[in-house]
Amino acid sequence: MEDIAATAGVTRQTVYAHFPSRDALIAGLVESAAAEYAGLLDEAGLDTAPPADALARFLDAGWRFLDRYPLLLNPAATRVPRPDSDPHDVVPPRLERLIRRGQRTGDFDPSLPAAWLAAAVLGLHHTAAAQVAAGHLATHEAAALCLESTLRLCTGKASH
Repeated sequence: MEDIAATAGVTRQTVYAHFPSRDALIAGLVESAAAEYAGLLDEAGLDTAPPADALARFLDAGWRFLDRYPLLLNPAATRVPRPDSDPHDVVPPRLERLIRRGQRTGDFDPSLPAAWLAAAVLGLHHTAAAQVAAGHLATHEAAALCLESTLRLCTGKASH
């Protein structure tokens, strides 16, 4: 808290006046980041773009979010306290809705449940991000592999 106060140019007491504990400060930061991520998803036009394009936009929003908050790729971030508006509660239903729409329009394979596909897509995205964090892939490589894998998973065919 002392380092944060010094970086912000305020006293430690000022920080504590707004955030009674380190956990409250971190939860506030995560909540603010979650709102920003929701905004990126809103801007992506997930409900109006063709399903495959919307899926690419969904993944791109995730990459832009991780580019802005690279510390979320740190394994220690899993120990961060979760705020009331946790993106883990908001993002999967939006992705599932997108996948259902793609299944209804015939763009995505309807043989697997949308909830399963959404969980798998998020798992692919997390795995790709972990590969970036470990230094095994550059972000653009991981993003391309994640998109190709996601499209194969959801459509049942390669994009090439």
